[in-house]
Amino acid sequence: MEKLIKLSSRCVPLPLENIDTDQIIPARFLKATSKEGFGDNLFRDWRYDKQNNPISSFVLNDKTYNGQILVAGKNFGSGSSREHAAWAIAGYGFRVVVSSFFADIFKNNAMNNGVLPVVVSDNFLNNIFSAVKTDPQTKLTIDLENQVIINESSGEIEHFSINPYKKECFINGFDDIDYLLNHRTNIEQYEKEHKIY
Repeated sequence: MEKLIKLSSRCVPLPLENIDTDQIIPARFLKATSKEGFGDNLFRDWRYDKQNNPISSFVLNDKTYNGQILVAGKNFGSGSSREHAAWAIAGYGFRVVVSSFFADIFKNNAMNNGVLPVVVSDNFLNNIFSAVKTDPQTKLTIDLENQVIINESSGEIEHFSINPYKKECFINGFDDIDYLLNHRTNIEQYEKEHKIY
């Protein structure tokens, strides 16, 4: 997994609430067993019409906005538990999703796939949307070590929470297996000292 310690980036605003996993990646794309190509179908039914033409009004088709941070409305990732939703977000190139509330299963799937979900207050979220609407060049800084998000246009800062284990994984670029392998010496030593005969 790619390390994530500190990220400053422009962001893509999606100020819609209750975005579920079927909207993130429609069920018809779940047949694949590899993570490859899922980013191409992120928000597929919002990005393209039935003739596969890009819908110009959808934010991912608007060249005004870009960046590695998706800013979404409250209750992001609800619905089914499909991990493919996290694959699609990561595959598109987002490293961080900011919202005021995430569905728990989506939140865990995102972290397991290198996407950091950052929970902020409703007020902070609305201020981001306002800043980006005023100036699409607005950047956010995610400082994972200090667990803060900074709205660079206003200087507003808010603290966010993260499981300490997952924080360590992001900072070191570990998935769950990498984490265990990194502690292999300690595990082997423990086993030697606690042998059961």
